[in-house]
Amino acid sequence: MTLRDIGRSVGNAVLQRVGRAASKVQESKPLPVDLLESDDAYLVVFDAPGATGSDVQVRYADGAVLVRIDRFRDFHDGFEMLFPGRGLSLDGRADLPSDAMVNAESATATLTEDGTLQVHVPKEDSGSDSPSESGPTETVDN
Repeated sequence: MTLRDIGRSVGNAVLQRVGRAASKVQESKPLPVDLLESDDAYLVVFDAPGATGSDVQVRYADGAVLVRIDRFRDFHDGFEMLFPGRGLSLDGRADLPSDAMVNAESATATLTEDGTLQVHVPKEDSGSDSPSESGPTETVDN
């Protein structure tokens, strides 16, 4: 083993540790989110970089839109992973206003080509008795 090989080995080990640490930091931070409101719905927009429809889970519980993204790393023939810096499991939460009356069963989620997840949550009709408190995991359209 040459000095160059030792240096390369040490350098790769350092890059891998730094990459794993960066990945863990990203996984521990919530996804960035915007909450918008119109007369008849809320629109919750999450950053969902590198996600596909099958990676995303969306649900409504306790007055909040909850998102879980479990991404997978692409494999690239002829390349070796030196710096695994992107988090693979990402979570997000958007709390709706405390007085929000919504129809969670009618909510839809769409993953856009530019890497955002848009969750449309209709408001409950004013003639309805009570808001829907929880909904099933939503199907995400690609």
